[in-house]
Amino acid sequence: MSEPEAAGSNPPDTHNTVPVPHPIIARARDLLGDAVIAETVIHGEPIITVKREQIADALLKLRDGALAFEQLVTVCGVDYPGRPERFEVVYNLLSVSKNHRLRVKVTTDEDTPVPSVNAVYPSANWFERETWDLYGVFFSDHPDLRRLLTDYGFEGHPLRKDFPLTGYVELRYDEDQKRVVYEPVKLVQDYRNFEFLSPWEAVTDMQLPGDEKAVKPSHWDASRT
Repeated sequence: MSEPEAAGSNPPDTHNTVPVPHPIIARARDLLGDAVIAETVIHGEPIITVKREQIADALLKLRDGALAFEQLVTVCGVDYPGRPERFEVVYNLLSVSKNHRLRVKVTTDEDTPVPSVNAVYPSANWFERETWDLYGVFFSDHPDLRRLLTDYGFEGHPLRKDFPLTGYVELRYDEDQKRVVYEPVKLVQDYRNFEFLSPWEAVTDMQLPGDEKAVKPSHWDASRT
């Protein structure tokens, strides 16, 4: 039992203490050198940001070096529209033999490609295709960068935070043409203009199923309630 616990006092104040570097981050810095441009620890999980052009070499060193990150668990994207390099590509690594994890990030914009890590981790093939499909992050040297979740005729990238959620065009798969086709949206009323001219507002004398439960009968006796 520590001294504060034995004395029954409050835990020591740690607000003014110097944070101890995370051991995984320290070892990753020793391994990668100036390729690491930022580091942080969130909820106990070590996170480093590396230079975009060095991501493949960095992951190779993390895989084959002393940290032994044998497995790439997933690759995913994050969109921050207000940043000059709005996209983060996140690589979650796992060392099965040493039982530790590391999150590696790179940043990019809409036009600058990120080097593919498919040659380092073959599992990145589909992850990078998914990130390209949903965010529009292009991966150079990818062996087969095609859409994965949306159709080949789909326009745009659904998980971008500027992707339109409403519009005047809808898409569907046409069995005759064997492709996705775009057609004007057909609605009884135009919800997008919000003119509050709904035809249902004129229906005031029609009782819909279930409304009878809210209508008091003519012989209703208020004194019975």
